[in-house]
Amino acid sequence: MEIPRGSLQTQTFYEQVGGEETFRRLVRRFYEGVAGDPDLRAMYPEEDLGPAEERLALFLMQYWGGPRTYSESRGHPRLRMRHAPFKVDQAAHDAWLRHMREAVDSLELDPEHEQQLWKYFVFAARSMVNSAD
Repeated sequence: MEIPRGSLQTQTFYEQVGGEETFRRLVRRFYEGVAGDPDLRAMYPEEDLGPAEERLALFLMQYWGGPRTYSESRGHPRLRMRHAPFKVDQAAHDAWLRHMREAVDSLELDPEHEQQLWKYFVFAARSMVNSAD
């Protein structure tokens, strides 16, 4: 497809990294780690991690410029509020980032996209900590 002269074509981060397929692979890999982590797994009251996996995938797709399905079905993300019932301490923070690091690495993104994604996850994990111990 030829881009008309003088027009500006921009893609969202979501589109640049491969869209829905990429985010679903990321989240699937992340929850594989969570499933085998007794401390993190305890934070998920559902028998099946499938609903949590779906929520995170939809949230991340929306956050990075994809469809707004998350907000349409669940409203505003309110991440801190949604995580408030769970004790999120430094150990949970570290475990969450460990599994997310493995998931991000599995995508084999170009370094710029990988760094942008990882910077967000580090920030997000830090902001969810709600317990000193």
